[in-house]
Amino acid sequence: MIYLIIAVAFVAALYVVLVETLFKSSKCKGTADMTGKTAIITGGNTGIGKATALDLAGRGVRVILACRNQKKAEGAINDIKKATGSNDILFMELDLGSLKSVRAFAENFLKSESRLDLLINNAGLVADGRTEDGFGIEFGVNHLGHFLLTCLLLDRLKESPAARVITLSSMAHRWGKIDFDSLVATKDLGSGRYSWQFFQAYCNSKLCNILFTHELAKRLKGTNVTCYSVHPGVVKTELSRHVSLWQKVFIEPVARLLFLDPKTGAQTTLHCASQEGIEHFSGRYFSCCAVEEVSAKAKDDAVAKKLWEVSERLSGLS
Repeated sequence: MIYLIIAVAFVAALYVVLVETLFKSSKCKGTADMTGKTAIITGGNTGIGKATALDLAGRGVRVILACRNQKKAEGAINDIKKATGSNDILFMELDLGSLKSVRAFAENFLKSESRLDLLINNAGLVADGRTEDGFGIEFGVNHLGHFLLTCLLLDRLKESPAARVITLSSMAHRWGKIDFDSLVATKDLGSGRYSWQFFQAYCNSKLCNILFTHELAKRLKGTNVTCYSVHPGVVKTELSRHVSLWQKVFIEPVARLLFLDPKTGAQTTLHCASQEGIEHFSGRYFSCCAVEEVSAKAKDDAVAKKLWEVSERLSGLS
C-alpha cells in the first residue's frame, strides 16, 4: 500500500511540475483599441490561428484568413461571426507550399485592401515531403513561404501608423540547426521517412523563424513596423496531423491530459498583437506573454543575415 501511495504522489507531483513548466499557460492582458485595424492570419481556419482570429474579430479588427482550404475557412468564418457578431472577416486563398500562390495572394491583397496593421505568420506543420517548388515541406511552408509573404507586404505594413509582424516559432528551435551547404544543394533542412527525421527538420524550421525575426527587426529599424517571434506553448492542434497512426495513439492521451487548448495557445500571439509598450522588444522571442531569452545560435547576427540572403535567392527576390 505504501508503494502505491508513493507512486500516486510521484505522478501527482510530476503532473504539477509539467503544468507549471513545459505546459504552462498564460493570459493576454492587452487592452489597446484595435478597432478598424486589418490583420492577416495564415492558417487562420483552425487551431491557434482560428482562436487568434476569433479574439481579434471580437476587438473590431478586420480579419483575413489566409489559408488553402476554402471550405474549412468558410466554416471558421461562420463560427467567428456567430461568436463575435463581426461581419468583417473574410477568406483569401494562400498555399504557403507554393511561391506562385504566395505571390498571387500578395497581389490580390494589395489590390483589394487599403491597409495592413498585423501580419500573423501562424501556419505550420510537421511532415515529410516536398513543396510545389521542390523545397522540403517544413522549410518551405514554415519558413520560406512566410518569408516571401512578409517581404511582399512590407511596404503596405509601413503605411500603417504602428504595424506588427508576429511569427509563430516554438521551443523546439532549441534543437534546431542550419546547414547552409545542404540547404543550397538539396533545398531542404532535413528529411527522411522516419518521424524523428522530419521532427528534426521541424526544429530547424522553427530556428529559421526566430533568426528571420531577428534580422527583420534590424531591417525595420527606424520604421513604424515591429516584429516578434512566439512560442505558443505545447498546444493540441492539427500540427501533427501527418504523423503515423501509432504515434497518434501515443500522443493523443498525453495531449488530452496536458496539452493547451488553442484559445490558451493563442494568448502570447495576442499579447504581441495588442500589448502597448513592447515596441522596444522588436526582434525578440516571447513565451507565456513575456520576453524569453534564446540560445546564442538563435540570435547569431551572421547566421541570421546569411539566412535572409539565402532565402531571398531561393524565393526569387534576388
